[in-house]
Amino acid sequence: MDKLSQDYLKRANIRLEVLEVFYNKGDYADVVREAQEVVELVLKAVLRNAGIDVPKIHDVSRILEKHKDLLLEEIKENLKKIYGAEDFIPLDEYITEEALQAIEEC
Repeated sequence: MDKLSQDYLKRANIRLEVLEVFYNKGDYADVVREAQEVVELVLKAVLRNAGIDVPKIHDVSRILEKHKDLLLEEIKENLKKIYGAEDFIPLDEYITEEALQAIEEC
């Protein structure tokens, strides 16, 4: 694994720890948002580790799907869990259960 991939994973782990701070303050919208950031960083590390150029976009799910034959089996099995959310007012919409689910899925 190259240094940039390692950097992505280190930053993802730091963000994962911060999710608890947001959760404890009742900021469920930022729990979900930062959880998405964690997933993005991890997936970019996965792409680099598989020798796939990382695009300059946030949602890399299409790239993962396109190159799934180059990915580890465990990652291939979980590609269906990668999703995006429609626009809405996060502080009004996210609830405790969704924040917990975001943490769990990270």
